[in-house]
Amino acid sequence: MPSHRRLVIVPLVAVLAACAGGPTHSVPAPDVTPTMAGSAGAAPPEARFPVTIEHRHGSTEIGEPPERVVTVGYTDHDTVLALGVEPVAVREWYGGHPHATWPWAVDELGDAAPEVLPSGELDFEQIAALRPDLILGIYSGLTVEEYETLSAIAPTVAQSADHADYTTPWQEMARTIGRALGRGRQVEELIADIQDRFAAEREAHPHWAELQAVAAYSFEPGTYGVYGPGDPRTDFLAALGFGFPAEVAAALPEDQFFGTISGEQLELLDHDLLVWFTLTDAERPALEALGVYQALEVAAEGRDIFLGGDTTLSGALSFSSVLSLPYALDELVPRIEAAVDGDPDTAVEEAP
Repeated sequence: MPSHRRLVIVPLVAVLAACAGGPTHSVPAPDVTPTMAGSAGAAPPEARFPVTIEHRHGSTEIGEPPERVVTVGYTDHDTVLALGVEPVAVREWYGGHPHATWPWAVDELGDAAPEVLPSGELDFEQIAALRPDLILGIYSGLTVEEYETLSAIAPTVAQSADHADYTTPWQEMARTIGRALGRGRQVEELIADIQDRFAAEREAHPHWAELQAVAAYSFEPGTYGVYGPGDPRTDFLAALGFGFPAEVAAALPEDQFFGTISGEQLELLDHDLLVWFTLTDAERPALEALGVYQALEVAAEGRDIFLGGDTTLSGALSFSSVLSLPYALDELVPRIEAAVDGDPDTAVEEAP
């Protein structure tokens, strides 16, 4: 496929809301010495306060260890919970799980019952009524107006200034949250453990470095798209050693981490590994019935993996948090091993 054929960009909100792993979730708040409210047994903060954090909309000073944390970033609560802090409210992304908390974070949630904020427009009165002393919007697209309104309620940390919305690497997001909570050393340990796991998989599968992988999406029959570098799904595959096809990168709209393609452009996806994200079971048979898709070697050789939009594995990849990534590694690596052998008869039990 000629590299000058550009992918068609669609509105960001539509992709994120539809994608099997786009923004919509929530979680609880922290305990300090003497004790952070609601997080019994949590380790005390490691850092001295005040702490100042730079972000997209300026800088935020956090004067004291926060005790009532609200997360408006769609995945921020995972890291908050992993650090032993119980948020008082978290934001729904998608999935409809109790307290907007997916299975990989249930143990960390424990008996906490954070209020769930809606996935769409922020309700500032609802947030103010929670009396937060810290608001986290790291995995978010907070506008200047939203940030200023939230900052009038409590110190607010917005998304990174160094990356487009929703493309900040998971390590950087985790570190920002760790700093805000005074748990820098603890978060570094979590990051190191996950990076060691990725390194172990690369060592166990050195041939993956010679292969190219694509993460694609189809949210209704007849609509197709591809995720590029910066998206957590593509970055997950890169962390396992897979390369990203140059012709796909060249076709992506500039400064965007995704783009739509037509049915005639499906040949762009014909590489060593293809991972599909769909919303329902209906998209897969519709895709597999297309003559142009059947002609792709990646389909004929069974090197394509389908992850339904409502599955835990799909969600874990979309979240790409310090809690979801270990689950994603456990579940997806065996499926990748079965797929890239080029034998369509090789089967592996699918994740729930």
